[in-house]
Amino acid sequence: MYQGSIEAVDGAEDEDAALLAAYASGDLSAARVLMARLAPRSLTQANRMLGDRSEAEDIVQEAMVRLWRQAPDWRTGEAKVSTWLYRVVANLCTDRLRSRRRRDVSIDAVAEPESGRPSVAEDLQAEARMAALRNALADLPERQAQAVALRHLEGLSNPEIAGIMDIGIEAVESLTARGKRTLAAILAGRKDELGFTDD
Repeated sequence: MYQGSIEAVDGAEDEDAALLAAYASGDLSAARVLMARLAPRSLTQANRMLGDRSEAEDIVQEAMVRLWRQAPDWRTGEAKVSTWLYRVVANLCTDRLRSRRRRDVSIDAVAEPESGRPSVAEDLQAEARMAALRNALADLPERQAQAVALRHLEGLSNPEIAGIMDIGIEAVESLTARGKRTLAAILAGRKDELGFTDD
């Protein structure tokens, strides 16, 4: 376990930067601690954006590799480690969505429902909705797709998104509003197919 001295002036973010600096100096245990701190939320972010845990794990692994490569040149105070990592994860997910465009849903891939669980039909409907949303996100301009995914799939606040995307809060609001309008237009003709009503 990492035993280095970390003076947390600004809490967790300073600790993340100290761990990254320790790793850059050759302390591999610092990398394990930093990975344990940052990977779970990154994995949740990637899994929500992609809807595929295996792909999400690949994305997080790639993002962490990029962080390790960046470690020797990291300049403390210029960016938060977590913000930098979440931005990389979001960009990698957006790239993956664009490259995969369509995903087939097989009825054999859906487990039989247990008591209290949704039915197979409900599972398929939910998966079809998520697949349609992912495909529609891939059609948005990259910054809009990223803002919409972080806000509505990740549930992050506008200030958090502004930090991740390195833009102002008003720009986040504008990107998410335009992105939602475009998504609505893309999906408008599929309301019945996806089981949406105007109620």
